[in-house]
Formats: sequence, C-alpha cells, structure tokens
Amino acid sequence: MSKEMPDHRDAELVIKLYDLRREPVMRQARAAINGWLPRNWDEMAAIMQPTHPLNASWRQVSSYWEMVYSMGRHGIVHPDFFVENNAEGLLLFAKVAPYLERMRKEMSPTAFQSAEWATRESASGKLRFALFQKRIEQMLKAQG
Repeated sequence: MSKEMPDHRDAELVIKLYDLRREPVMRQARAAINGWLPRNWDEMAAIMQPTHPLNASWRQVSSYWEMVYSMGRHGIVHPDFFVENNAEGLLLFAKVAPYLERMRKEMSPTAFQSAEWATRESASGKLRFALFQKRIEQMLKAQG
C-alpha cells in the first residue's frame, strides 16, 4: 500500500536521512564504497569477508541503503519522492546487480531486496538505476 502523495513527514524523513549521510564515519564509508567497483564475482565476494579492508564500510553503507529503501517498500514514505531524493544507494545496487543471484544463493538470500524493489516499483528508481547501470558499464570499459 503506497502513499498517493508525499507530505511534510516524507520531507522530514528525507532531510533526516540526508543528515545521517553527512555523519563523518558514514561519509568516509560512502566515499570508500562509491569508489569501489567490482569487476568480477571474486571481487564482489571478497568485500563481504570480514578481513577485507572495505568490509566495515561495505556493511555500513549497504545496510544503510537497505534500511532506507525498505521505508518506501513498506509504504512508510512516498516511494518515488523518497527514491528521487535518495538515489545514491542505487549506484551501489548497480554495482552489485550483476552478482545478485549468486550472492543470494551463496551468501545471503535476502541481499538487496529493498534496493531491488526500488528499481522495479518506483518510476524514479527505474530511471536512476538505468542511468547508474550505464555509468557502471562506462567505468568498467574505461578500466579495460
């Protein structure tokens, strides 16, 4: 059951989540994960290991965005308004998407279910995800 129109409570939540993203440890974790680009399954699986140098950042950022998108998935906020203002997590999902089936099979059956929902059920999410997928493809091609 989705809200028909965003209201001031939706706006307050978006602003609060923006403030949380500015917290110093979260900002550092986001910078690390936004700069990370897996080129294959081994690199994807490696970051999920506790010994990987980016694992703490991975856990913080991926769980943050799953929490964020679950609010839209469960009808707490207007989904399109919410995703439109919180699309950064879909960049991470675009990096993970090529490995999602294997990740769910081998590591976590519920991985990224809320981000995936945002890309399927939100018009803003569909658009942003497609744009991020193109960006990821270009970045991978540039790496050779």
